[in-house]
Amino acid sequence: MKSNMPMVGVGVIVLRNGLVLLGRRKGTHGAGTWALPGGHLEYGETVEDCAAREVMEETGLCIHSITRGPYTSDVFPKEGKHYVTLFVSARSYSGEPKICEPARCAAWNWFDWSDLPRPLFPPLASLLETGFVPK
Repeated sequence: MKSNMPMVGVGVIVLRNGLVLLGRRKGTHGAGTWALPGGHLEYGETVEDCAAREVMEETGLCIHSITRGPYTSDVFPKEGKHYVTLFVSARSYSGEPKICEPARCAAWNWFDWSDLPRPLFPPLASLLETGFVPK
């Protein structure tokens, strides 16, 4: 049975040398779009712990200096889902991202925030519409 309750996601803006890490989604809602690493906030987990866990699970990277940012609220009518996405900014100083979940991600690449690839995953597109710029 599907619930109409919104779910909480955490989107992680991983920064390195002025660039942000994005992955091309596959095999799930938003397939073919570019998205930040992230995922569902688990029961009892802090936003920061969720961010570090998700980035490690998806890319193999360690992150540091996690800072809370804005949030978005996005409805995916086709999938019957509603997400409130809590964004954080973080730094990753070394290592290259790996495709740790090949059924969910086709590629990881670094991009300039002012020149992100398209199409974007809706929560990231909503964040850009606010004018937010990570520091």
